[in-house]
Amino acid sequence: MRYARYAKYIVAILGYIYYGFWGALLGFILGAWLAGRFSRTRAGMFGINPKRRASRQTSFIKTLFLLMGKLAKADGRVSEAEIAHAEAFMKQLGMTAEHRQEAISLFKQGTKSEFSVDQTIEEFKVNCGGATNLKQLLVMYLLGTALADGQLVEAEQILLRDIAIKLGFSEQSFQQLLRMVQAQSQFAGGHYHQQAGGRQAPSAAESLASAYQALGVEKDISDAALKKAYRKLMSEFHPDRLIGQGLPEDMIKVATERSKEVQAAYDLIKKSRALN
Repeated sequence: MRYARYAKYIVAILGYIYYGFWGALLGFILGAWLAGRFSRTRAGMFGINPKRRASRQTSFIKTLFLLMGKLAKADGRVSEAEIAHAEAFMKQLGMTAEHRQEAISLFKQGTKSEFSVDQTIEEFKVNCGGATNLKQLLVMYLLGTALADGQLVEAEQILLRDIAIKLGFSEQSFQQLLRMVQAQSQFAGGHYHQQAGGRQAPSAAESLASAYQALGVEKDISDAALKKAYRKLMSEFHPDRLIGQGLPEDMIKVATERSKEVQAAYDLIKKSRALN
């Protein structure tokens, strides 16, 4: 509320009317405190200001599709399957025709030899560097793109690792995120699915091992620690939190699908533990 900035003057005037000079002084101090408290509350409820949020949303979309293009060209050529995946992703986001054309243009730009990953990452960090969730989601979306065909070739993994490290991830945290995304993708739609190329149905033990990997925890973790890890992951995909940090609203649906995969993995672990 824009009138909050005048609170200190209003309270000061009221203080002067009732208690004179000292009332005005105390009223001014109290009003300033109330205005500051109100501003902090609004920031906590709604995240960054609208202008900053719009800037982050634009930066996120631009960076994502540029790097998707670079990733598609990582092995030297852009396949029809990779183009189809990019188009399916745009459709899943519910992009307008105009926005799809912009995304396609960014994707093509990312495939060009003169495209600079370093410059793109630096620009993203300037706009979104303080938003840990956005950096993590960017890497997760790119990992999902690379894994869409059921495999991750060496050139793709090298590029993804390079992007993650430039964003501030350690080698260990990147490898853990990679394992989590690989495992979570097996729980698409709320059910366990064997990875492409598998010759036989996975055993219960294999499914359970993937569930633990999807949550990024070890199988001997305590029930309390397991629940804490699960809640932390779910909070990272919460729509209000992501929108507050600047994730484009079109992307929320994709994040929600990821939370369903986490939920399915957690449910499988709970069911297994209840039987033992």
